[in-house]
Amino acid sequence: MSEFSLYYQLGMEHILDIRGYDHLLFVVALSVLYQLSDWKKVLVLVTAFTVGHSITLALATLSLIRVNVDLIELLIPVTIVVTALSNLFVKEGNHQTARKFSINYLFAGFFGLIHGMGFSNYLKSLLGRDQSILTQLFAFNIGLEVGQIIIVGLFLLVSFIFVSILGVVRRDWKMIISSAVAGIALMMLLEAAY
Repeated sequence: MSEFSLYYQLGMEHILDIRGYDHLLFVVALSVLYQLSDWKKVLVLVTAFTVGHSITLALATLSLIRVNVDLIELLIPVTIVVTALSNLFVKEGNHQTARKFSINYLFAGFFGLIHGMGFSNYLKSLLGRDQSILTQLFAFNIGLEVGQIIIVGLFLLVSFIFVSILGVVRRDWKMIISSAVAGIALMMLLEAAY
């Protein structure tokens, strides 16, 4: 297995690992406003999140910035709570208007910066003292992106089944999922060591 394949697989496994459910919750909170037919918009959101966390992941892994792990572990659930709670105040259809900018894109990119710092310790421990880590960073981030797309695809499929086939009202679906995500993230926040 090539080095690229190895780090690609590590990135994908890291995001799909149920023990890393904080990132899963954030991606679900970003996606809950959308339907399966909005897959392009959701892909842009996920990519904005990837770009955000790729920046800080690279900076922290290259030791260009230093992060307080406890502070990051506190901020990650804060990002999830803010995103999930903001969903509760979005009127049905507002996320699909002709506006070129949505608050979700800001959440995805900016909060991605925070989540990237959370990934950095994991990746640093894998890389050790290797001097040429650009290929590994790139492969790891591509793996994370593919893993996130898998999560979002599955979530949008489940949403389609509940809303379009089983007849759950979209507003109720959004409220239930966002509230559940916010509740789980609040528990994470209370358990944070900071």
